[in-house]
Amino acid sequence: MTSLSIGKIRRLQQCATPRGKLVIMAIDHRRNLRRALDPENPDAVPDETLVAFKQDVVAALAPISSGVLLDPEYGAEQCIASGALPGRTGLVLSIERSGYSGEPHTRLSELLPGWDPERAVRIGANAVKLLVYYHPEASTAAQIKDLVRQTAGACAEADIPFFLEPLTYSPNPAHLELSPEEHRRAVVETARRLTAIPGVDVLKAEFPLDVEAVPDEAEWLVAGQELTEASRAPWVLLSAGGDFETYMRQAAVAARAGACGVAVGRAVWQEAVGMPAAERQAFLSGLARERMARITALCEALAQPWMS
Repeated sequence: MTSLSIGKIRRLQQCATPRGKLVIMAIDHRRNLRRALDPENPDAVPDETLVAFKQDVVAALAPISSGVLLDPEYGAEQCIASGALPGRTGLVLSIERSGYSGEPHTRLSELLPGWDPERAVRIGANAVKLLVYYHPEASTAAQIKDLVRQTAGACAEADIPFFLEPLTYSPNPAHLELSPEEHRRAVVETARRLTAIPGVDVLKAEFPLDVEAVPDEAEWLVAGQELTEASRAPWVLLSAGGDFETYMRQAAVAARAGACGVAVGRAVWQEAVGMPAAERQAFLSGLARERMARITALCEALAQPWMS
């Protein structure tokens, strides 16, 4: 990891536990949350429904998270204004446009119009997150690297930490699914190439193995160590919507392999999507909160401090 300014250090401290572990609850979902709320007609979901759902999740889980990942469209300002996001909990702000442009094998990511690191600082964010679709062999790889480089520079100017979330995909139009071994190579090589860009402070990484195809946890650990060796930045494990118990196993292996924490979303709260309001509140304050507490305990026990 490159040397950090005092401003970045201070803001990363505000996103971490006192022991330096990053336990980020993620709910910056937009288009895919609309689909979850109404699979038949996502466009019919009112903005107010997205906002209310995010506020419910944040109010229940933010107090036991070191930070919360929110979007600026339906989450961050609304959760700050309503008090759902406590002042002592770090705010990581997504600044990418939801989804991608281009073809499935040539994906391009874009910033959300009107949002940049400077504006994130103005609303009180402690860090900025950018999601990019990237494969080292894709024809759009150079353009994505340019976007990452520009965003890293803007974060440096604004003195705010930069979380980078690359998602891999197949660049082959004839085979749009990566094999388990291709996925592993792509995740590790993506970490190697993108964290070499100065100013990438934290990598929000996919688990480098398809755990259904490779059930051996010893092999999971080897792949996690490959990712740690490849990344020049500390990394946290995203959850990608899998079931909670599988994610707990992945998070434990990732921590032993060198991860500094997690950025976990749907694995904790996804069942709440289809629940009536009263049942949702009970689930979030009960089982979902218990899950977040278990993840926090795991990270505190096994993960590396981000500053290490």
